[in-house]
Amino acid sequence: MDVKTLFSAFNSKRILVIGDVMIDAYLMGKVNRVSPEAPVPIVSLSKYEERLGGAANVALNLKALGAKPIICSVIGNDADASKFEQLVQSVGISSDGLVKSESRKTTVKTRVLGNNQHLIRIDSEQTNLITEREENELISKVAALLESGIDGIIFEDYNKGVLTPKVISSLISLAKQKNVITTVDPKKDHFFDYKGVTLFKPNLKELKEGTNSDFDFQSNQAAFHEAIQILEARLNNEITFVTLSEHGVYIKNQAEQHLSPAHVRNIADVSGAGDTVISVATLCLVSGASLKQIAEISNIAGGLVCESSGVVSINKAELLEEIEKLFEH
Repeated sequence: MDVKTLFSAFNSKRILVIGDVMIDAYLMGKVNRVSPEAPVPIVSLSKYEERLGGAANVALNLKALGAKPIICSVIGNDADASKFEQLVQSVGISSDGLVKSESRKTTVKTRVLGNNQHLIRIDSEQTNLITEREENELISKVAALLESGIDGIIFEDYNKGVLTPKVISSLISLAKQKNVITTVDPKKDHFFDYKGVTLFKPNLKELKEGTNSDFDFQSNQAAFHEAIQILEARLNNEITFVTLSEHGVYIKNQAEQHLSPAHVRNIADVSGAGDTVISVATLCLVSGASLKQIAEISNIAGGLVCESSGVVSINKAELLEEIEKLFEH
């Protein structure tokens, strides 16, 4: 499929993003002196920003690519939940899958930056697993959304308690009944709970931790492939997609495999690159892209967002331009 056709196919896709959502808050300013009270810098505040984070940043990337994302998660019933809902509404993303909980707090990660240097991060969060009642409420919301016609589900796990073993297995089962593609951006805690998903996307560190392997990717390719065999034997997933930082990305299914090397870039910040990669890979997959296209386009997208500071979503026009340039060569 040519890239322009593929990119225009993104526009009709409805994708559920299920997982841990948060607010990314930024306090930015100048540092000119050290505090007399303690050996810490004084930040003269010039800007305060709140952005959608975690699984909500995946939804932002999908929206930026032209798709129709729906956020499905459990948040608190607090002031930060109201702010989160306002942020979601302001960018035109559906929050039809949100469950509010009296017993949880909405996650907020506050980063303090002085002279463009990251000085400290303050996390306000609750990471215990959601209750059985909250699980059931989330599952029934997703089940209702699946009845309305969904092209794909992204499980975006940040180990904050929303993606419990019951939520994961129930929703994968519902997706299979509806022939809906499922993709996963995992974390260590529930690594092997995503049995039977379509595409599983760990990074190299997560692959090593999850399979209890330790190897150098460049010098020991055999150990890398062995780790993937362990992963696939336990997960029975269709596609394995591993992001390899400076080595690019690797993708395989039963029939083929591809290693797409990283492109030379001025890296400013790797935050949020994984969110962009899973968004692009999922849209490519549900739109009928080849395995090689999924790897190459996702690889370029992940590199592009690393050129900006902070967590940013992908620019569709810029991505298309980069891909067309690459495919010309």
